[in-house]
Amino acid sequence: MEFELPDGRKLTLPETATGADAAAAIGPGLARAALAVKLDGQVRDLARPLADGGDTDGGTRRRLEILTERSGHEALELIRHDAAHVLAEAVMELYPGVKISIGPPIENGFYYDFDFPDGTTLGEDDFERIEARMREHIAADEPFTREDVPTAAAIERFGDEHQDYKVQLIEDLIRDQGVETVSLYTNGPFTDLCRGPHGPSTKRIGAFKLQNVAGAYWRGDASNPMLTRVYGTAFFSKRELAEFLERLERARANDHRRLGPQLGLFTFSDVAPGSAFWLPAGTEVFNALVTLSREMGRERGYLEVKTPQLYDSSLWVTSGHWDKYGGNMFVTEYEDRAMAIKPMNCPGHCQLYALGRHSYRDLPLRYWEPGLLHRREPSGTLHGLLRVRHFAQDDSHIFCTEDQIQEEVAAALDFAFATYDVFGLDVRLELSTRPEQRIGADELWDKSEAALMKALELQGLPYELSEGEGAFYGPKIDMHITDSLGRSWQLGTVQLDYNMPERFGLIYTGADNAEHQPVMIHRALMGSYERFIGILLEHFAGELPVWLTAVQAIVLPIADRHLEYAQSVQARLRAARLRAEVDGRGESVGRKIRDAELRKIPYMLVVGDREQESDQVAVREHRRGDEGTAGVEAFLERLADEVRTRALA
Repeated sequence: MEFELPDGRKLTLPETATGADAAAAIGPGLARAALAVKLDGQVRDLARPLADGGDTDGGTRRRLEILTERSGHEALELIRHDAAHVLAEAVMELYPGVKISIGPPIENGFYYDFDFPDGTTLGEDDFERIEARMREHIAADEPFTREDVPTAAAIERFGDEHQDYKVQLIEDLIRDQGVETVSLYTNGPFTDLCRGPHGPSTKRIGAFKLQNVAGAYWRGDASNPMLTRVYGTAFFSKRELAEFLERLERARANDHRRLGPQLGLFTFSDVAPGSAFWLPAGTEVFNALVTLSREMGRERGYLEVKTPQLYDSSLWVTSGHWDKYGGNMFVTEYEDRAMAIKPMNCPGHCQLYALGRHSYRDLPLRYWEPGLLHRREPSGTLHGLLRVRHFAQDDSHIFCTEDQIQEEVAAALDFAFATYDVFGLDVRLELSTRPEQRIGADELWDKSEAALMKALELQGLPYELSEGEGAFYGPKIDMHITDSLGRSWQLGTVQLDYNMPERFGLIYTGADNAEHQPVMIHRALMGSYERFIGILLEHFAGELPVWLTAVQAIVLPIADRHLEYAQSVQARLRAARLRAEVDGRGESVGRKIRDAELRKIPYMLVVGDREQESDQVAVREHRRGDEGTAGVEAFLERLADEVRTRALA
């Protein structure tokens, strides 16, 4: 068998060779460091024969990579999967009679779901005991061995062990996929139904920690039993684990669900689950972002529109959402008509376009709407401002000719870069192609995917390819940022859509006086304003840029006799359209300063006898301390300039 290595070298091995043999053939150091192999993009166990399931006739040279600790997320996934098995192994030993279900690696760790016998509960107080048993199995250096067995034998085995969830999983595989064999993995005394892959042995788990317990319905169905889900994480070294836990603590401290109410921005209520109640200060922040979108859009030729909230079902049938997205929509009936509250603006914008007549001279036509949307998100997925049922989106739809696609996509991306630059955010681009469930002919998908790829390449923009992750109506370019805690967030998107204009019968009159179909570009940069505010709060640890903060300066009179002067300073700031308050409480100025610091107000202006007599303020900047005195007009000009330029610091 012949393979191609990542550096382009060829590797020839006998047909009986395993992944471990391949690593040894390359070098003894690599053999010791190897965790798994990546064969034609698929990660596999080292012990698995390379010829298993592959092309061995010599017609195709297969791509082979040896994974080690340095292989990034794929390597971490391996040991986190290993750790999930070790967790199940320890729990089964410590809690006889427990039933196990599934235990996959996830983005930042792993989990395993358990069904404990009646009367047995597990909480975080039990973690120390479980972790101690896990460490014993890791120290024992138990190898992970794979065995492929007939489904009947596997069902009999797990049935004898009263592992009902494993039996159900196998039966489902037989029914849904017609499988005849399943793979089992064994480490020490523990055997699990698992498709793999795994590392060579338990000892490759360098450091781990159990994190929390949650409830989870079997198969995510509320009609099924509630299981106990134990979350944990694992790394190759104690240092990496410590750094991760430190980032996690910072993330908890910066959690927008804590910061929002603390700063008086927003709150939630059970009477409107998944919908924020914006307090006056939060509304200022929200409106400042909408104003930013409006101003930057106006400069770029966007036209603001307003469309209805409630539509007849026929609109959603035409757009394709009734079949593809109906389960996520709030639906009602009135006067024998099925109606739905809009979860997105695009069908409404198509209808708005269709209500008028358009010439090629009108295009591109750029509609923008900070529209209110509602989506039927399950209760278990709601998460502060990051996952809500009611939100507003900086949503735009551009109707253009085919000849204008490259220019419009490039302009939309440039708009995105300019927007994120305001917040000091770096952008990573991802091109997502056709999903399995989609509408429209493959010829249209070929055309639209090629157009987006060309737009990126003409601009010289690097991007990653995400196959199968496009919207059901078209491919898209997604924009990802990394926050101050190293977390990646998908924010903006630019989507190219031939399908919806076709479904709505949209037309324009061309220069040839004939009717033509426009192309539609969906464009959102901040995503939803709610989610964007949540991300910004965590990114800036609640210390938003001064132009965005709800209160930009607070005037602190030292004594009651200075209150009138403090109010006059506030009035002058407000006259300049700056957001200012006065703390007129009868507290000491030290207490007022501490409270203002907790509110993360950028500027504190202390006024006493001297300041009152000289028309000055003693300036104190949040977290930086006293700056000395300044004339009111001089400070006003300074703050106004920071706000006007939307300065970051």
